[in-house]
Amino acid sequence: MHPSPGESISGDGSTLRRLLLIDDDKKFCRLLVDYLTPLGYSVEAAHTGLEGVDKALAPSGSAPWHAVILDIMLPGIDGLEVLRRIRAASDVPILMLTSRGDETDRIVGLEVGADDYLPKTFSTRELLARLRSVTRRTQRPPSTLPPVEGDIVLGPLRIVPAARGATLDDRPLPLTPVEYDLLLSLARARGQVRSRDQLLEEVRERNYEIFDRSIDVHISALRKKLGDDAKNPRFIRTFRSAGYMLIQHTVA
Repeated sequence: MHPSPGESISGDGSTLRRLLLIDDDKKFCRLLVDYLTPLGYSVEAAHTGLEGVDKALAPSGSAPWHAVILDIMLPGIDGLEVLRRIRAASDVPILMLTSRGDETDRIVGLEVGADDYLPKTFSTRELLARLRSVTRRTQRPPSTLPPVEGDIVLGPLRIVPAARGATLDDRPLPLTPVEYDLLLSLARARGQVRSRDQLLEEVRERNYEIFDRSIDVHISALRKKLGDDAKNPRFIRTFRSAGYMLIQHTVA
């Protein structure tokens, strides 16, 4: 049996998923190691930003990282700069931890390339669910990938499923995987309202019974990259308590 990306084989033959935890709180790191290790994760910690970048980009052994858990508050270079440096050279799934209440920090992290964020008041069950979500896209076998569809053109916006990319006014849009999937989901249903639950089910491959504000943060980051104004939108319109709709553009 060959391990999947981010996995290695332990001495007893079981599969371990390698996680890099970048956080300066050593007690917190020990708690996460104790929680995640029995669940099949091999967790290595880095306690400064520079150490985290070095380990993320030069992992020991032959197996790559399954995911990176990154705290935004770090000594030396902060988590956002660590995120920029990792993302410039790697597409490893990154889950950002934040103890800050400012939505701006979360939006900046998502724009720079985090796949998701989690407040540090999280429950261990929520952490595990988020980890599984952000890593699922790297574990899907090629045989289960959906067939490639044609480009979707909405005025100056072009979505290219074959390349998992998009352009605006013929310029590439630097979208995170979650932002791209959100945009594609909205584009496929253009002219129709998609609820947050529908977006969660389609984009994250899991359905929450409770309201999840992370969708709103991702949409806010996506809007900024599109140069969109929520009050006078060209692309994404909000329907309060209902969801979001990608505006249908007529072909000239």
